[in-house]
Amino acid sequence: MKINKWAIAILLWGFLFRATSAIYLNTGFDEAYYYLYTQNLNWSYFDHPPLVALTTGLGVWLTGAVTPFTIRIGGVLLYTGTLIFSYLTSKRLFGDRTATLTLGILTTIPIFQIAFGILTLPDNALMFFWSACLYVAAIEFFPSNDLYDDKPYKPTYRLAIIGLLVGLAFLGKYHGVILGGGLVLFCLLSSRHRRALLSIWTLAAIALFAIAISPVLFWNYQHEFASFRFQSGRAVPSQGYNFERLLVTFLVALGYLFPTFGFPLWWTSFRTLGELLQSSNRKLKGIQSEAPEQENLALEILHQKRLLILCVSMPIFFGFTFMGGFIQILPSWHMPGFFGATLLLGERAALVQIKRPKFIRNWLWGSGMVILPLLLIGLLHVHLGLVQKGGDAAIAGGFWEAKDDPSTQMIDIVQLRQAFVDSPKLKEELQKADFVFSNSFFVAGQIGMAIEPLGKKVTCFDSDLRGFAYWSKAQDFVGKTALFISSEQFMKDERFPDPLVKYQDYFQSLAKITDIPIKRGGQAVQIFPVYRASPMLKPYPRPYG
Repeated sequence: MKINKWAIAILLWGFLFRATSAIYLNTGFDEAYYYLYTQNLNWSYFDHPPLVALTTGLGVWLTGAVTPFTIRIGGVLLYTGTLIFSYLTSKRLFGDRTATLTLGILTTIPIFQIAFGILTLPDNALMFFWSACLYVAAIEFFPSNDLYDDKPYKPTYRLAIIGLLVGLAFLGKYHGVILGGGLVLFCLLSSRHRRALLSIWTLAAIALFAIAISPVLFWNYQHEFASFRFQSGRAVPSQGYNFERLLVTFLVALGYLFPTFGFPLWWTSFRTLGELLQSSNRKLKGIQSEAPEQENLALEILHQKRLLILCVSMPIFFGFTFMGGFIQILPSWHMPGFFGATLLLGERAALVQIKRPKFIRNWLWGSGMVILPLLLIGLLHVHLGLVQKGGDAAIAGGFWEAKDDPSTQMIDIVQLRQAFVDSPKLKEELQKADFVFSNSFFVAGQIGMAIEPLGKKVTCFDSDLRGFAYWSKAQDFVGKTALFISSEQFMKDERFPDPLVKYQDYFQSLAKITDIPIKRGGQAVQIFPVYRASPMLKPYPRPYG
């Protein structure tokens, strides 16, 4: 087997960049919250399937350390595997040139690097099994690399493996079910592969899929299908359709993808769709091409390969973008679709490269040379405050006030932890407390990650409890003393001008102990107030759990 040196170089470069970023990037809300999954292992969770607990916990369990890097080790490794499977899929379908270009694009697009390959998120496992599934599907549906092979398709055992991989992708994130739907759609639309739906191996695939997702089904059965109700409820329109919101969703995605890739992804996908519809229309009308028979056969097989990628990609990125007109769309929701569509973009780029190699080289390298400095500046700003007004490391004195900078929400967990280690008073108060709570499940995650080595139970008292509603019972804390820790940013609550009023009926006393400043560039960018709360008089009400 010939080793592609460019592919190896791209994989190594991407891995080193993501690993370095994972070390120095401060911890985000979601990541710290998912860390608490690892402390409450279960078959599944209120807001996500279970694999994010394993990918987040891998580095912690191997090293025994709780740091931003250790919770991200699993994601960094999995994305390397995701890229390898994507490269192999592209090579199988479109050839080595396309595969190398596709790998380069996937390693350059910023949102893929961050959401799939640096941060610990449910998308880490989703995309790994997604790409593995697509690779097996490429072998199953196109077993021969001969473009002129017109042998009838025969379903094989790989259909069962595909069912298992779709189930494992589902265990990463519920998006996995859309992957399965895309593969079914492909078989329905491709007359050559329609027989797969009637195969005994498809029954095996369904069985393995059901076995794979059984942990999620079991947990939901135990908890009145709370996770399914929560996730489906997020897709229900709360108001009428708004085209301005749709435009914002579209433009935000372009920004995350970077415009030099975002626009080509949309253009390539719709151009491919148009070509497939035109080809189908010609068939229906019985119009014969004047090209040689073998050339027509090769084009037909190429259309089928493009159809496979389109079916598993376009429903996601187009569907979620359209939904942005009536609900708020998180960036990661439609990115798996754009990720899949990148295989089509790589194939188009390879065709253009034959005639205009300089154009493709300038496009890809030029994009990378702009994106890399932007990512580095962003990384250094989050860590050091490069553009933070008045910060020690600020360039030209900075121009962004810390209070207006959303990057301060990614806090230095180690710094927060060290405050409890260095302060005798805080250390004593923490030792005396039976548990710690916050008023936001996000902040509770950061606090839990910070004080975990110090050994205290962390929970959340709020109307939005997420997983905390299932990690304990409301009455477990009655009669016990606590520390209430939040951040000034999350102390604000329109319902309670005085944040402590929210809890005054549930604790006999609430007294402030101190403020913990989280500094960046010599400035306090976040303040964590710490209160003594004792004892708890009655259970805090829970909307679910």
